Amino acid sequence: MKILVYGAGVLGSYLAHELVRGGHKVTMLARGRRAEELEKNGNVIRHYFQFRTTVNYVRVIRELQPNDVYDLIFVVMKYPDFEAVLPALAANHSSHIVIMGNNASPGEMEEYLQTHSPVAKKVAFAFQTIAGWRENGRVISVRGPRTKINIGGLGEELSWRSVIDQALVNTKFKWTYYKNMDEWLKSHFVIILPLNSIASSYNGNLRRAAKDKKLLNLVIHAVDEGHQVLEKNGFTVTPAAQKQFARNKRKLFNILLKIMLSTPIGRILLSDQAVSANEMTALQQAFDDLKIRANMATPHWEELQHYSPPIQGS
Repeated sequence: MKILVYGAGVLGSYLAHELVRGGHKVTMLARGRRAEELEKNGNVIRHYFQFRTTVNYVRVIRELQPNDVYDLIFVVMKYPDFEAVLPALAANHSSHIVIMGNNASPGEMEEYLQTHSPVAKKVAFAFQTIAGWRENGRVISVRGPRTKINIGGLGEELSWRSVIDQALVNTKFKWTYYKNMDEWLKSHFVIILPLNSIASSYNGNLRRAAKDKKLLNLVIHAVDEGHQVLEKNGFTVTPAAQKQFARNKRKLFNILLKIMLSTPIGRILLSDQAVSANEMTALQQAFDDLKIRANMATPHWEELQHYSPPIQGS
């Protein structure tokens, strides 16, 4: 297949690596210094837990032209950056698009693409469960042996799943389809926002944060409040087990949080390198809008946002 990966950050770079391994003709859209790195040295990825480095050479473009047609386009960006690329995607004559990453407004994006495109657009939304950062011209990829992708449409089964299956079948991805990815994505960001507040509360010192019982309890209660906000807005928390975990298994949630904050992988996943502050700000604004619509108080969430740790020795 002829596939474009629109975006060359951590997630886009790893996706391109797997698609190349899957035997596809892969192009990456990148700009500035990142485009120069890819052209000169290839797509260099250090697989953190696998103790190896891979290099894939791909075609690099800096702009998407209307007549540059692909079998499938993966758009892999941070949530605040999606809006800027929608006009170029809409003008392009490719029919199949997967928008991948945190997303608080998939419905609006799908409507824009379908309304402004000269060809019928089939749009899906996805999330890839890896973390990492870029340094010295390469990507540091933090992942397990098989990276999971959650993918789907907005309230209906994808009629064109075979196109996505063909792209992923020979990769190391494990993918699951959801009927309503809007609900999955909203359920995801109401859990990652409280989790990512932990690092900011302790200026990145997650070992200290792991010992703060009040902070961890605030996080758990805030996640539950986030689920309640979604439900009051008519959304179903997806997957359903996520809601039950935060509401009915809080002791286990607390234990897992402590483990996460005390292990290298947890500290990496919640570090400043792996978390985009501007993306978290945009998602927080989206949650605030949902809360206003729900007309519901979220006292634990508010306290967590302004939390100050106790002074040591007091």
